[in-house]
Amino acid sequence: MSDFEWNPDTYLALMAEEVPDYERLQEALVDAVSTAPAGRMLELGTGSGETARRVRAVHPQAELVGIDASAPMLAAARRTLDGHRVRLSVQQLQDPLPDGPYDLVFSALVVHHLDGDGKADLFTRVRRVTAPGGRFVLADLVVPPDPADVVTPVDGVHDIPSSVEDQLRWLQEAGFTAAVQWQHRDLAVLSATAPR
Repeated sequence: MSDFEWNPDTYLALMAEEVPDYERLQEALVDAVSTAPAGRMLELGTGSGETARRVRAVHPQAELVGIDASAPMLAAARRTLDGHRVRLSVQQLQDPLPDGPYDLVFSALVVHHLDGDGKADLFTRVRRVTAPGGRFVLADLVVPPDPADVVTPVDGVHDIPSSVEDQLRWLQEAGFTAAVQWQHRDLAVLSATAPR
């Protein structure tokens, strides 16, 4: 992905500063996963563990597997998350995903670092590890229809958001039934269900 390294000590403050609707995005993701089956979960881009902490609050008995490219961020996540039924590993999104099947796969603010081909490939690989009837919930930065709705800084190098329409198409091409769960300005939560 890149040589950029997040600082776990300043990550949440940075998100609050750069992503004006960060809290609303997290709440919408939790709403989307709250009705999903969740015996076994995979998080793409665990980061500091903030999103996983929120998801585990609604699925406390689920096993969590989390991946992230940053060892320091995963060290912070280990401090945030109870180690029981949690397995975290340093891994790029482009690497083979941990073996499934998973009832729930979720991700917040990481997939926009991939270009369009990378997203389409990831969605196909996510579908392969999602259990029949399982769900993939993606909360991320998107290209909004109205340029005036771009409120989150995008550098075009590390940040390569795609439109909601493109991502829904890639999810459907991967074999999911996908829909918009929530959208506000340049953020969206997409919910994709694998066939039974």
